[in-house]
Amino acid sequence: MNGLVIVLIGIVALGAGYLFYGRWLAKKWGIDPNAKTPAYTHEDGEDYVPSSKFTVFSHQFSSIAGAGPVTGPILASVFGWVPVLLWLIIGGLFFGAVQDFGALYASVKNEGKSMGMIIEKYIGKTGRKLFMLFCWLFTLLVIAAFTDMVAGTFVGTGVEGMTDATSYANSAAASISMLFIVVAVIFGVIQKHLGSRMNEVIKAIVAIVLLVVMFIIGMKFPICTTKTAWIYIVMAYLFLASVMPMWLLMQPRDYMTTFMLLGMIIGAVVGVIVAHPSMQLNAFSGFNVGGSSLFPTLFVTIACGAVSGFHSLVSSGTSSKTISSEKDMPMVGYGAMVVESLLGIVSLVVVGAVAVNGTKPDGTPFSIFSSGVAGFLEKLGVPVTVATVFMTMCVSALALTSLDSVARIGRMSFQELFYGDSTDPADMTPVQRVLTNKYFATVITLFFGYLLTLGGYSNVWPLFGSANQLLAALVLIALAVFLKTTGRTGWTLYIPMFVMLAVTFTALIQKTIALVSNFMSGNATLLVDGLQFVVAVLLMVLGVMVAFSCLKKLFGRKAAA
Repeated sequence: MNGLVIVLIGIVALGAGYLFYGRWLAKKWGIDPNAKTPAYTHEDGEDYVPSSKFTVFSHQFSSIAGAGPVTGPILASVFGWVPVLLWLIIGGLFFGAVQDFGALYASVKNEGKSMGMIIEKYIGKTGRKLFMLFCWLFTLLVIAAFTDMVAGTFVGTGVEGMTDATSYANSAAASISMLFIVVAVIFGVIQKHLGSRMNEVIKAIVAIVLLVVMFIIGMKFPICTTKTAWIYIVMAYLFLASVMPMWLLMQPRDYMTTFMLLGMIIGAVVGVIVAHPSMQLNAFSGFNVGGSSLFPTLFVTIACGAVSGFHSLVSSGTSSKTISSEKDMPMVGYGAMVVESLLGIVSLVVVGAVAVNGTKPDGTPFSIFSSGVAGFLEKLGVPVTVATVFMTMCVSALALTSLDSVARIGRMSFQELFYGDSTDPADMTPVQRVLTNKYFATVITLFFGYLLTLGGYSNVWPLFGSANQLLAALVLIALAVFLKTTGRTGWTLYIPMFVMLAVTFTALIQKTIALVSNFMSGNATLLVDGLQFVVAVLLMVLGVMVAFSCLKKLFGRKAAA
């Protein structure tokens, strides 16, 4: 099969899904373009900030994309390109996009509240406490997995035996990333004070110019240091991103990042059109490959490109607080997920083009994707060094933009765990005031995330994938309760939520058994494997309790009361 045909199939299927299914959901649920959104009714200059449609879309897409749509499809390609393609399209349109749009919609209709607060309103306080604890534990896994990934990507020349070409690309990407933070703050200040005099075209031009300048400087002055040092640097950045106002760092960073990521997708698609590579992957490799079964491995491995619980935290945690009009919600909630699914399909075609003997080549998903697309771009006349640095920067930016969002969401989840009936510090006990302090909550969240980082990306990812999909299942159930309670159409969520429950509990049980086997064989470490075991068990227990509370409300006699 030609890779170009697969990309075209993806574009047509995803585009049709957005135009027909996405709009149908918006019509069935109800969109009021004249309603005042939480960004206006609760405007505070920090979390609640009215923003343009493209600015919110940029934040949503940059935050949810992460490393998933590159990593997942490439890892899952061992099962063949057909099952991966089908899950990216079906999962993206009927599972992921519905969840993302639903979480955004429910939050906007409930004063910009997070999913935990929405659960409290429609299910009860106990459900909210359990859900927020689950969310907080989940954010620790994301912080651990992506921090280790980014730090490893940034390791430079002469460190840990990396080759010169790879080291240069990593060092340059690291330099550009550091510039990104400083420039994002400057761009945020410019938008804050000159926003009324800058239309979207001017903002876009300024952002693209800044990207080009940063790219040139970063290539001239690469930064080289160890992986451990980069972990500390990333953690310091996450602290700032968690406590600074949205408009000052995260929004401008996400805005500029989106142009780079769209450039990556466009470059990859154009490269596929020019190279139109044949798929060297097997169409289907079997139901059991390398000791892993298609179910549930495929559906846990491909998370962000099809359905990801993390997305709902972004939709209800940050995007819902900045959207200016309800009519923008389908594009932001449903549309951003559609674009991400397309990125997953592009990743599949890239690994298909460089596959060896019907399966993916050796190397990390990032290195496979970067070198593959760089090869496509080289055929367009782009120097291979420039293409490699650009792709390395893009994939690291994917992870960083998810990291800063999840760190902020983790901080907010920890705070919400200890809120009582009031969020006013004057009405709290001294202990509550400490636990709900945003600086304390951030430090605690990053500390435990750091401990899990010691286990390494490869060890944390399976647990992260399972927890991520279980979170998606719980959110889908909670959204079904919200829709039914408010008299809206919610039956479209039933199949996705039950499928994800089956997938995730199977995967979590398998992971727990594997951890126990490590302990039994003496290959486990108390800190790394022990902490993962505790988190896995807690996630399963909390998952059962939250699911029971939600399903009881959904199908119980008083569900519509």
